[in-house]
Amino acid sequence: MNNTHIGLIGLGNMGFQMAARLRETGHRLVVFDARPEPMSRAVALGATAAASPTDVADRAETVLTSLPTPRASLEVATGGEGIIHGSRVRRVVELSTIGAHTARQLCALLAERGIAVLDCPVSGGTAGARNGTLALMASGPEHEFASVTPLLEALGRPFLVATEPGAGQTMKLINNLMAATTLAATAEVMVMGVKAGLDPTVMIDVLNAGSGATHASRDKFPRAVLPRTFDFGFATGLMTKDVQLYLREAAKLGTPTELAEAVARRWEETTDSQGPDADFTTIVKPLESAAGVIVDGRDDRRRR
Repeated sequence: MNNTHIGLIGLGNMGFQMAARLRETGHRLVVFDARPEPMSRAVALGATAAASPTDVADRAETVLTSLPTPRASLEVATGGEGIIHGSRVRRVVELSTIGAHTARQLCALLAERGIAVLDCPVSGGTAGARNGTLALMASGPEHEFASVTPLLEALGRPFLVATEPGAGQTMKLINNLMAATTLAATAEVMVMGVKAGLDPTVMIDVLNAGSGATHASRDKFPRAVLPRTFDFGFATGLMTKDVQLYLREAAKLGTPTELAEAVARRWEETTDSQGPDADFTTIVKPLESAAGVIVDGRDDRRRR
């Protein structure tokens, strides 16, 4: 077992699964989350509880953060009880999706205290975190990336996208816009097909055998929509936030966003109707309501 403590702040859906994976691969963890329930679960796995982000940074040279919003990341890093006040921390690996602007802010603020930052958002969902198959999109100093590569390999496949701060965030926003678009498009065509009288299970089989296959048709729909469980493990509010971050980044660059704007409207409507904490596979539900059908793969009772 690795005798050096690794810090991990943020034990949400992704963070907790990454904590479990790191414990399984022999890493000693010191963890913090504002909520007691995930803290208790992490301690039950063998992690050590910390009292604050500063406490984590007093105990670990490398601190991973997995947080829901740019504001949360800034507060955890630089607030009154933030990582920046820790006595031992040497580097922060920011696993959250916060946008390039916030990532550059973090780098600049922590650099004033001699703390390096690897901007390293992840993709692969809770299953990827649990199984160690995430894609990790890092940007930052090459020597810092090399120093944490063995740690990141416990979580999945790390890529050094670039050395400039924020580049990993840009790559993640590109990735998530593609994921958001394919899920929205798959939901729309599935509703249309069911309305026309097609069997949704047969539709998915045909899409996956043809050129219409996407991650949504191969994984999200079979796992969470057709069985009507809606438990894939990522929230509508988080996907909406990521698409909005993409639009802001694209606007700064002056690149076209017509398709992204349409996708953003669909996600905003889904978040409004289903709630920000609803699983993102519920994007199909407002479309079903509008069409008067249900994309149900459990039996043939699909029309309302």
